[in-house]
Amino acid sequence: MCILVFDMRKYIYLLAFIFFSNTLWASFIYLPMSHDNQKNHLKAYGIVYYALQNGLKAKWLLNYDGGAFLIENNADVVNECKIRGVSYEEISSARSQIILEEISSPSKNQEAVTLEKAPKIAVYSPKDKMPWDDAVTMVLTYAEIPFDVVYDEEVLGDKLLLYEWLHLHHEDFTGQYGRFYGAFRTAPWYIRQKKDAEALAKKLGYSKVSEAKRDVARKIRDYVVGGGFMFAMCSATDSFDIALAADGVDICETMFDGDPSEPNYQSKLDFNKTFAFNNFQLIRNPTTYEFSSIDMTRKRRIRQESDYFVLKEFSAKWDQVPTMLCQNHTQVVKAFMGQTTSFDRNNVKSTVMVLGENKTNSEARYIHGTKGKGMFTYYGGHDPEDYRHRVGDPKTELDLHPTSPGYRLILNNVLFPAAKKKKQKT
Repeated sequence: MCILVFDMRKYIYLLAFIFFSNTLWASFIYLPMSHDNQKNHLKAYGIVYYALQNGLKAKWLLNYDGGAFLIENNADVVNECKIRGVSYEEISSARSQIILEEISSPSKNQEAVTLEKAPKIAVYSPKDKMPWDDAVTMVLTYAEIPFDVVYDEEVLGDKLLLYEWLHLHHEDFTGQYGRFYGAFRTAPWYIRQKKDAEALAKKLGYSKVSEAKRDVARKIRDYVVGGGFMFAMCSATDSFDIALAADGVDICETMFDGDPSEPNYQSKLDFNKTFAFNNFQLIRNPTTYEFSSIDMTRKRRIRQESDYFVLKEFSAKWDQVPTMLCQNHTQVVKAFMGQTTSFDRNNVKSTVMVLGENKTNSEARYIHGTKGKGMFTYYGGHDPEDYRHRVGDPKTELDLHPTSPGYRLILNNVLFPAAKKKKQKT
């Protein structure tokens, strides 16, 4: 009888041990993000977003294995990894603890950042634009990260308050229709877009498109100052800052708004109102496909095969925001052109962080700053996998570029508002 009791106890202990061991063995999902270990970097961000959306805990392992992720184990997340083709591994609590202890070492420029909540995302874009017209909407769609499209009506109606993160489509906030007049003024698409913009401005109560865009820029500025996160690429970067600097000043010529620009408008710009740029010179010739001296496109003398920019390294333990924004499986990123390709360092404010640069050409490609309680990031160029994107070019197929370092930078910006942040020191 005693032997039976003893054996039964051993059996119970064995069952408990097996249960506990299995629990330990599959407590986390590990998403590697290095060059060799992850086969789809872009969709991996979508997996993290999906987990956060479903109330799961996650950590971003800065500067560890290419910026890897730890996610609370869940069968649905594992299934999504399989469906989406994302490399993953189920690991034990013991192994995850070893990883976290290694990262916490003062000698390592690494940090584990807790991701708390999936940010609600808005893309400022005309409603008729296709996803491939803009790199951000394209990669969000590819990564299966949900977003809402908003435009002038929603912005002026204070709908931005519903969102934590806002991307500005390749928009012209100065009311000059993208400065396409010189090359495309007789093109049917240009005539149609100009007519549509004028009709929308009139519907909103404005006599000029430039006046409507001015108030839209003000609303976006207030959104950021109030604590929002804003990301912009290509012409949305410099045209937004120009619109803020020219608030109350007519810089548009007759073909854009029906009357001449103000005399001496350059001297009336207020650079205190801008986010990132100062002391820039506006391009007066309306047929020139350029807004100002901010952009480096016409000043560049770099061959395509040698056109790269380098991501800067920050302290992961103290400067977590810029470190998150620069997570990648390579520090050297293939460059790409756009209407606004990059930013002249002479026009970048000293308060703005340069995250990626080409020192040889003295140009900033990727910059970040704060405004009030919020933050903004500007990224030069149009499409990270289409070097010289032109009007009418075919869309980029991201299935051909699932490990794109240039597109990863966009997704870093999408995800970093989910992080619990520490005060920056740099």
